[in-house]
Amino acid sequence: MTSFGCRHAPLAITPDVVSRLVAAYTEPQRAYHTLTHIEAMLRWYDRITDEVGWRDPASVYVAVLFHDAIYDPLAKDNEARSAQLARELVDASPRACELIELTARHGSLTAGDLAGDADAALFLDSDTAILGAPADAFDAYDAGVAFEYQAVPADAYRAGRRAFLTKMAAQPRIFFSDYVHARLDAQARENLARALSRL
Repeated sequence: MTSFGCRHAPLAITPDVVSRLVAAYTEPQRAYHTLTHIEAMLRWYDRITDEVGWRDPASVYVAVLFHDAIYDPLAKDNEARSAQLARELVDASPRACELIELTARHGSLTAGDLAGDADAALFLDSDTAILGAPADAFDAYDAGVAFEYQAVPADAYRAGRRAFLTKMAAQPRIFFSDYVHARLDAQARENLARALSRL
């Protein structure tokens, strides 16, 4: 049994499930949505546990591990299939599956959509924290996403990427939680402006 590299893991993940997740996150079509991304989210999970706390730590933990387990850049149902895999492998709670499926709505959710749901706000912010990372880490993420979408014609990719980044930059709040907003908003806006200038 393993805690999957997390100091505050609220449950143990069996070796066979760890193997399935490692195999998923090391698929060759991935450049950003890899184990490195999951490890970064688990660091946020631990930090938030220490400084803020989770209302349902087990569900959030499962959502972190599984939210990108299925990742086909050209598919529209990755999040639903990832939630289904979590149900199959660890009997994920309805709440964990709800959080996984919320990640399909990055860029379209508003603070009002998450009003009163601190766990969802912090979980989603952990997933998008890369937007507020130091410039070199953000640029590596941006290049990784481009690699993952290399099967898409370049003009179509640039248009889609521009639309997503523009939508994120136009949000009054890029991050939903006060905790992440205070720490990352300014750097995220710099990063998004730089990425948009390259498209």
